[in-house]
Amino acid sequence: MKDYIVRATAADGQVRAFAAVTRQTVEEARRRHGTSPVATAALGRLLTAGAMMGSMMKNDSDMLTLKIRGDGPLGGITVTADSRPNVKGYVDVPDVMLPPKNGKLDVGGAVGIGMIQVIKDMGLKEPYCGQTILVTSEIAEDLTYYFANSEQVPSSVGLGVLMERDNTVKTAGGFILQMMPFAQDATISRIEENLKNVTSVTALLDQGYTPEDLLEELLGNVGLEITDKVPARFFCSCSKERVEHAVAGIGRKDIQDMIDDGKDIEVKCHFCNSAYQYTVEDLKRIVKRSRK
Repeated sequence: MKDYIVRATAADGQVRAFAAVTRQTVEEARRRHGTSPVATAALGRLLTAGAMMGSMMKNDSDMLTLKIRGDGPLGGITVTADSRPNVKGYVDVPDVMLPPKNGKLDVGGAVGIGMIQVIKDMGLKEPYCGQTILVTSEIAEDLTYYFANSEQVPSSVGLGVLMERDNTVKTAGGFILQMMPFAQDATISRIEENLKNVTSVTALLDQGYTPEDLLEELLGNVGLEITDKVPARFFCSCSKERVEHAVAGIGRKDIQDMIDDGKDIEVKCHFCNSAYQYTVEDLKRIVKRSRK
């Protein structure tokens, strides 16, 4: 099954909802970055959230960035997404290893104490930027807290990544439910009861639940209406030409030092780990162009 996101409303517009399956997206990230199981789970959860939050934006040029910075051995996680939604991301320390906690991958221990930051660039004079503390460092709960405190939108976020024994991704996905300002107490109470019955997103995905099934489980008794279905994927727009701008940005003196060394250099994209080679002649061309 290809990765996709469904968008929906419920209770006559009192609730808006998103659900996703992202196994291929997370597996592509794992393959590109060589992440350990706990790093894959952490990155996969934020990629899934990023894809759903990206799909909330309206314009093709809109960009979302999610950053988690903690004091755990993982260092940090960065994810970006557009509105289509194409999503990409990386962790600072991809090979971190931790023992399981209560039989599960210890994402919270890998992330540690810190902050989550959300940046939305929607073509305005200044991008929107909000941040909150990490309350559990398990990511889903942290985004729930972020929506309520930074955007004043009561929400519930569920995210999950399940690994195979060979450390590839077995399944991944999640949901975001958001209450509109006019949501009635009876609607909220009924959804809260539904949420109590969903103890594990990964367990449901492992049973073969689709995004539609997830939302049916959560909102089926409050008038669920699926409004849209969009594909999701891991995609990076980097290229040798784009990365060349980053090389030029380090300054003519440093580039000249590389030229004097007489050796080719390799530059990797943080987001997708693609490697680009620049010969001495390439570096000379970059320096010459920067003088114009």
